[in-house]
Amino acid sequence: MRPAELSFTERCDWLRLARTPRIGPVGFARLLARFGDAETALDALPGLARTRGAPRPDIPPRTAAEAELDAIDRAGARLLASCEADYPHALACIPAAPPVILVKGELALAAKPCCAMVGARNASAAGLRFARELAHGLGSAGVTIVSGLARGIDGAAHGGALETGTIAVLAGGLDYIYPPEHYELHHAIAQQGLLVSEVPLGTLPTARDFPRRNRLISGLSLGVLVVEAAVKSGSLITARFAGEQGREVMAVPGSPLDPRARGGNQLLRDGAHLIESVEDVVAILENTPAIEAENPPAANGLEDDPLDYIDWPGLDSEPTAADEARPPASTPRPEDPAERIRALLSPTPISADELSRQARLPVGEIRAIVLELEMAGEIDLLPGGLVQMSGSS
Repeated sequence: MRPAELSFTERCDWLRLARTPRIGPVGFARLLARFGDAETALDALPGLARTRGAPRPDIPPRTAAEAELDAIDRAGARLLASCEADYPHALACIPAAPPVILVKGELALAAKPCCAMVGARNASAAGLRFARELAHGLGSAGVTIVSGLARGIDGAAHGGALETGTIAVLAGGLDYIYPPEHYELHHAIAQQGLLVSEVPLGTLPTARDFPRRNRLISGLSLGVLVVEAAVKSGSLITARFAGEQGREVMAVPGSPLDPRARGGNQLLRDGAHLIESVEDVVAILENTPAIEAENPPAANGLEDDPLDYIDWPGLDSEPTAADEARPPASTPRPEDPAERIRALLSPTPISADELSRQARLPVGEIRAIVLELEMAGEIDLLPGGLVQMSGSS
């Protein structure tokens, strides 16, 4: 049974061990299994390094841990250790769960049934609308929506579930707002939902932090729903983590003419649940067995070698998806109005009004751009004022 709460001294020791470079979640668990507590493990680390001929571990001093805990408190956030009762149960049950996480907001949302929603950053207008509607419907059914606060499907899912409850898992620190246009959404989630991160405040994410974030997104959830995703995308990394963690994998089918649908369609071919409505998701989640913890790492004899310098297999080479692996600042956002419209169009017909909402442009300007694109043969106008990519029908 997990303790209700660590003492301040124990919390400092957990944080120091968790922040020691090259000691990942597996190594952390092995050290605790061998030495019983973080304080004893910290005392033993230098000797263990010497016996293996490894460099002396750069253990953060207690003053650094105390300063970080003070900064967390001043930010209105909390640090949770994986052994504590308030640490989200589903996340604690994944192999090599993060030893510590930072949270800000309504922690009770993580105790409700959670469903992750992920997808393309350059999502179509139809995909954004469907994601928002699904998230709103699932939230109304008592499901907490989990996503990564990225552009596109993530933002639409958070926005649709903001009133009912949503969790944003961040690759950087809780106070690092990215993308900039999600400033208000970020603050709204901190007030009405829950922010989660496993890195210190002020941390700017690097390429390898995005797969870490994706692993937490799936770990917090009963299942992962992919709305739109390319074949090589961070969304499919999240779906793969979900499969490895024993979570349900779901996908919304899309047109074979749209590259943003190929990843989801591939998941469906591989056995993912096909989703067309809120009711489809609810039925799957209601039939999902309760999440239970796997055996801790020490249960398989791993206590014989407690220093593990690999966070989890394959992570260092994992960020192959272009939309996740590049530094955040290098992800351009189309500023030209016509480019915005092109990015939102897909084989699925959409109205000018919906394009206006998604592109944040006046309807009159949308109609002028649509007329130009039609004359250029790039789009087709359909009855009822609907628009789609040319050659889709």
